[in-house]
Amino acid sequence: MQAPVYILNNNAEREQGSKAQAANIKAAKAVADIVRTTLGPKSMLKMLLDPMGGIVLTNDGNAILREIDVSHPAAKSMIELSRAQDEEVGDGTSSVIILAGEVLAAVEGFLEKEVHPTVIVNAYFKALEDVNKICEELGVPINMETNEDLTKIVKSSIGTKFASKWGNLIVDLAVSAVRCVYRKEGDNVEIDTKRYAKVEKIPGGTLEDCKVLDGVMFNKDVTHPGMRRVIKDPRVVLLDCPLEYKKGESMTNMEFTKEDDFKKALAMEEIEVRRMCEHILKVKPDVVITEKGVSDYAQHVLLKEGNCTVIRRLRKTDNNRVSRASGAVVVNRPEELQESDVGKSCGLFEIKKIGDDYFTFMTECKDPSACSIILRGASKDVLNEIERNLNDALGVARNVVINPKLVPGGGALEMELSCRLMEKAQEVEGIMQWPYKALASAFEVIPRTLAQNCGADVVRVLTELRAKHAVAGEGLYAGIDGNFSKIMDMKEQDIWDPLSVKQQTFKTSIEAACMLLRIDDIVSGIKKNRNDGGRKAKDSDDEGEGDTFGDARDG
Repeated sequence: MQAPVYILNNNAEREQGSKAQAANIKAAKAVADIVRTTLGPKSMLKMLLDPMGGIVLTNDGNAILREIDVSHPAAKSMIELSRAQDEEVGDGTSSVIILAGEVLAAVEGFLEKEVHPTVIVNAYFKALEDVNKICEELGVPINMETNEDLTKIVKSSIGTKFASKWGNLIVDLAVSAVRCVYRKEGDNVEIDTKRYAKVEKIPGGTLEDCKVLDGVMFNKDVTHPGMRRVIKDPRVVLLDCPLEYKKGESMTNMEFTKEDDFKKALAMEEIEVRRMCEHILKVKPDVVITEKGVSDYAQHVLLKEGNCTVIRRLRKTDNNRVSRASGAVVVNRPEELQESDVGKSCGLFEIKKIGDDYFTFMTECKDPSACSIILRGASKDVLNEIERNLNDALGVARNVVINPKLVPGGGALEMELSCRLMEKAQEVEGIMQWPYKALASAFEVIPRTLAQNCGADVVRVLTELRAKHAVAGEGLYAGIDGNFSKIMDMKEQDIWDPLSVKQQTFKTSIEAACMLLRIDDIVSGIKKNRNDGGRKAKDSDDEGEGDTFGDARDG
């Protein structure tokens, strides 16, 4: 008897072969079950308590999974999927998880019968190509000139969310915000809603008070009580330098020999600040906004000699938005100010008090390319949920503007794909045909979950839907309307999904499933802090703590 050879650490756990695959599939299913009830218009909300004791109320797949702490590596990678989906297209975060879970569950039987995972993966990739082709064919182009079509799509994507109770409120906000920040230079389309459409949440008021400003707002007040708080057609100057005496870089020592030297030093400071102010006053501004500080003396000079309103310590991002809304250029040094740097396209500058805070509004701008979206609501939870819904709506509107093609919603597209792939499976040769068919039937999970969540008779509804889609091109628009739990024509009901969201969902879920299938070994419990020389161990320890993303964190 030879002594057994231990390669791994004693406390390292290792799962190999089919055991590892079974564990991964189980974990993926468990994650999919968490968000399953949040799909569709009659979806349930989840209430999550975070470690700080705060409450998150939401049915947004990504927001739910973001708060959940999981230890299984496969479950972690599933949660990454919804994050990727949220960052990429902004919608479809729940469906991507549900579909990925189902696609993995579909192959369990094959793995038990010892079909090689590579065969399954090949079949899946072949099916994914076909899915993309069919989606492109089914995509309906829309008219981007008017807001009517855009509103329809955003409405059907918001229909499943909490904010749908307020009808078109959020939809109109999202559409007008996207239209506002839309910029086209040649073939390049830029819609940066994150940077230029700022969402300001102000508790209090009613939801009906939410609006998109034709300009920007920020949470600042004037620096001196004597300054004007309302200015019509202001001339705006934006700076990102301090209007105060610059202190020396390193330790600066002044030696005073006579008693009036100190006065001279102070006078020099005043002259320096005054010079800056005079450069600014040359262009006759009404509003001066700077990202840094403004000394009392500078305020005094600007107010007395130019009747300027001064706002200081504004965030850089806010300053960029003001620049885009008012047409002003952010200047680094007051000496360089020219007439062309002054913003003249803002119609009204006013400071209002809302609740306890003062807010500066710069509105009535002539076609601004940045805006602020003001959300009002009763409580913080409601505001947070509305903001999440608004971000989804902005994402959808952005995708549609960039890729103006639609596909029918309500599970109609998935059912159509399922039936078309079943027909195509006949042409696939050899053993790959079976996983191909399994993927085709996995697509039915979306209409099935929709039917379950709205309390329909699942078997009857699904059979009827399958029958309608059986003949190519006939029942293309037949889908489940979650509000009435009946099969309806999605074209008449105006339930649409953007093509880019759907394609991203299918790509992400199938590719992720393929990746998890190819794992045949899970080793966990590898310790990082081995004491091989103090310095090295310390370094590797820091590394483990400090990694915020990447492989090291995912274990």
